[in-house]
Amino acid sequence: MKVLLADEFGFCFGVERAVEMVEEALAEGDTVRTLGPLIHNEQEMQRLGTHGVSTISEPVQIKRGETAVIRAHGVTPQVQRELEEKASKVVDATCPFVTRVQKLAARAAAQDRHVVVVGNPDHPEMIGVHGYAPGHAFVVKDASEIENLPRLRNPLVVSQTTIKLQNFLDAAEAVKLKTDDEVQIVNTICSATRDRQDAARALAGEVDAFYIIGGRHSSNSRKLLTVCKEQCEKSFLIETEDEINPQDLIGAETVGVTAGASTPNWLIEKVTRHLKEIGEKLKSEAVLN
Repeated sequence: MKVLLADEFGFCFGVERAVEMVEEALAEGDTVRTLGPLIHNEQEMQRLGTHGVSTISEPVQIKRGETAVIRAHGVTPQVQRELEEKASKVVDATCPFVTRVQKLAARAAAQDRHVVVVGNPDHPEMIGVHGYAPGHAFVVKDASEIENLPRLRNPLVVSQTTIKLQNFLDAAEAVKLKTDDEVQIVNTICSATRDRQDAARALAGEVDAFYIIGGRHSSNSRKLLTVCKEQCEKSFLIETEDEINPQDLIGAETVGVTAGASTPNWLIEKVTRHLKEIGEKLKSEAVLN
């Protein structure tokens, strides 16, 4: 059984940068607390936890003398101000791609324009972006929700960095029916997200089973699962190697593997090694039978 890795997988630039910033703070002897999970990967958060990183849910929980870390998804300007008032130091690990969306939204709001953001309104990235354009921003999941919006003034359309491209394009077209003004459309989907989806789609058509390694709360990992299932019905989203059912691999000659943007290399290596071990075991059992 061959185990094939997609051409693009694992940590994206923003996630790698966030983890490195936390590790630098630890190396300086700081007491590090992240506002919410730094990234959407429980196993990596557990690893960081063994080095002293803890998570808080509200700025009020930070204490003087501690270092507060803004996670890769970003926060609202108000939350950032609260952290700066309470913590001795604030490390802003917001992904630069997310920062770009925040700045675009803030600029449009300052011009009294409406901002339509395509994404999950409950996602921390979207909550943060919405805070940069209060009173001007609408977060919609897809094109079907556009019809519920009021008439729009010179709208800007941007997106959550981890959604599917077609979802964004469909919503952007629907916005044109909600305004008499020119629509500014800026595709803010992270290039790493697109690259991972394209690579997964290409590989999924060539394998008998596919495993996506990522957190169940990770938007980009769930999107990878959707993309892979389009080409390979036996596609599975797993967090660790323990979730692999060997029965799903009986008769499989090739198995594809990819990983979400918050999945560390050490975890990907554990999963691929375990898949190869399962393949060897199934081969031995077939010989005996």
